[in-house]
Amino acid sequence: MKTNLITLGGYEKLQQELEHLWRVERRETVEKVSWAASLGDRSENADYKYNKQKLRKIDGRIRYLTKRLEQVKVVYYSPQQDGKVFFGAWVEIEDEDENIRAFQIVGPDEIYDRKDAVSIDSPMARALLKKQVDDEAEVNTPQGTKTWFINKISYQQPA
Repeated sequence: MKTNLITLGGYEKLQQELEHLWRVERRETVEKVSWAASLGDRSENADYKYNKQKLRKIDGRIRYLTKRLEQVKVVYYSPQQDGKVFFGAWVEIEDEDENIRAFQIVGPDEIYDRKDAVSIDSPMARALLKKQVDDEAEVNTPQGTKTWFINKISYQQPA
């Protein structure tokens, strides 16, 4: 089950996507469908078929985003969170082999197209919650339990 939490930045990004789809993508695609339909026989008109299909995908995404933006709860930073890992934290961790990973703990709607994000629903994020710098977190993986050490916690994106 998806958590309905989202950072302010993630919420704004989804709103911008919805706005772009509604005001730009959909408008352009409707114009193309109308133009292609005016050419006549729609059954053999590739432009019409393609753009009609594209319009259905755009409309589906618009419906999803509209509904999702109503469901999510924006989590704002609080100074009380400093020093511990909570939702929205930027965390740097290291394993026994000195492999270092850095990422932000975000909602499931924010992880796409990002290599620096981990969903709050993931085993990694769950293991790190409420931990402090120098704490160990044991994460259950398909290969077995792996131990990570917390190096840094921040609520501001690292430079």
